[in-house]
Amino acid sequence: MPRWNLIEQMRKGHIPGLSMAFIEDGVLKRQDCYGETEAGSSRAVQRDTMFNACSISKLAAGILAMILVEERVLRLDEDISPLLVSWSIPEHPAYSRSVTLRRLLSHQAGFADPKGGFGEYSCEHGVPELPQLLAGTTYYAPEPAALTVEPGSEFIYSDTGFSILQLLIEDVAGEKFSELLRQRVFEPLHMNHSCIIMNESQIRPEFACGHDQHGIRLQEPYTIYPYPAAAGLWSTPTDLAVLMAELLASLRGEGKLGITADTASEMIRSQGDFRWAGLGIFLDSSNQGVEISSLGWGSGFQSLAVAYPGTGNGAVLMMNIDPGIHQSESLLGQISALWQQGQFA
Repeated sequence: MPRWNLIEQMRKGHIPGLSMAFIEDGVLKRQDCYGETEAGSSRAVQRDTMFNACSISKLAAGILAMILVEERVLRLDEDISPLLVSWSIPEHPAYSRSVTLRRLLSHQAGFADPKGGFGEYSCEHGVPELPQLLAGTTYYAPEPAALTVEPGSEFIYSDTGFSILQLLIEDVAGEKFSELLRQRVFEPLHMNHSCIIMNESQIRPEFACGHDQHGIRLQEPYTIYPYPAAAGLWSTPTDLAVLMAELLASLRGEGKLGITADTASEMIRSQGDFRWAGLGIFLDSSNQGVEISSLGWGSGFQSLAVAYPGTGNGAVLMMNIDPGIHQSESLLGQISALWQQGQFA
């Protein structure tokens, strides 16, 4: 896709800004930026422009969890109920299997999100405390978190599950999740343009504004999801490419965060009966071997991170628009497909 054609596709899609980073042979090799941080503003998207990563937060949460597994603070297949201090999983008389870290990370713990729950931050209602969020007593979750199916029996994509994961990490470590993520992941990898955002006071000048599918800036342009592990991350393609490269390096036994090759391999192994479910990531097959991916999609933003352990290649794409269609159909999916075919130059 020549440069002029990419610009034309952005124009047709009303896409204000686009930022991309590419990994080759396990190393960050290329970064491209196009468009504006806000439609009509003339403020160009740059390498340090931060986008709402939405559910790519779950990849970062998975990495942090596996660090704690390596340190034996957590175990993948241990019942987490005795470890939770701030909130307890309601017992269900019909279910006998345990809620484990493995099942939380692979969306198989048995929790479904409440209808209308896990929406955007509201200044009026403030930042929810996790125990109250899971108890169903906040504006953000109108029902208490509870098992809806036998743990391990079904795949149910769940922000609730990752909020429980966050509470588990905070309870066993005795520190806030956002601080642990900064200390244990962002700082060692020099991810200097990544942070958890919980309210409007934390907004930075380098943030991109979100836009609707028509390219119109949102009334509240900096979408905040006050659920750090599930969707609270703001970042850049460059930083997220560094994180993906770290996972690729860990698979070779060469990572910087202390995750061994065996543990990293567990992350990219199909979990349970669901071939697409890894630990904190999704899996697929491709002509480059196993594909690992993480997707982010929320109000005003969409992103895609993909990598191929067999080749050491990967890409992270982020744009400041909610196109109203899945990544596989949006410009991000088009670019990813062309890149995989060696046709994106």
